[in-house]
Amino acid sequence: MAQETQVTIKPPKFGYTTFTIVGTAPLVINAFPAKAREQMRAKHEAGTQAKKGRAKEAKDFEALYESAKHLSRDGWCGIPAAAFRNAMISACRIVGFKMTIAKMSVFIEADGFDAVDGTGLVKITQGEPKYVEHPVRNATGVVDIRPRPMWHEGWEAEVKIRWDEDQFSVTDVTNLLLRAGQQVGICEGRPDSKMSAGMGWGLFTIKQEGKANGKR
Repeated sequence: MAQETQVTIKPPKFGYTTFTIVGTAPLVINAFPAKAREQMRAKHEAGTQAKKGRAKEAKDFEALYESAKHLSRDGWCGIPAAAFRNAMISACRIVGFKMTIAKMSVFIEADGFDAVDGTGLVKITQGEPKYVEHPVRNATGVVDIRPRPMWHEGWEAEVKIRWDEDQFSVTDVTNLLLRAGQQVGICEGRPDSKMSAGMGWGLFTIKQEGKANGKR
């Protein structure tokens, strides 16, 4: 006779919702340029020959500005989807929820992918980037000028979130995203930056609460 099997592990049950967010502070993005990646690769391949007789190349600030954008394969500007996920996970520290569990419980659905490195992107639906320059201090301590794209406050995006319903309710997800937007921030100069206290950039609030995408 066939033996009965006792099931103790339930299959995952996910909720899907889209939030419209609006920036309450400027958004600054700094993608790692493809040219810099190529130069780094060439330097590693050259080994000890890398610095011999090499002249310092003049900076093309406009090209650096363009390469700092995250452009999708369809040509629109986006924000790394991981920026929102990381911000929500980081916000769990404020409310006492285990970050290790949150890492397996909340996910951001990408609208598209970066044309250079395949990074998942959330499309910026409102606002245009402006050329800005900021002084920054490199890891060596040398001060450098960095051109980057900035979206003024009022920028918008639609964030599609998938979450484990055994861990979070839709209200939990809403409040976690709100805390991420008001206390953690995303991208360059965010309050939760690992390198500094930030510039107060990358903050946002929820303009329109979740529109259910249905179960998948």
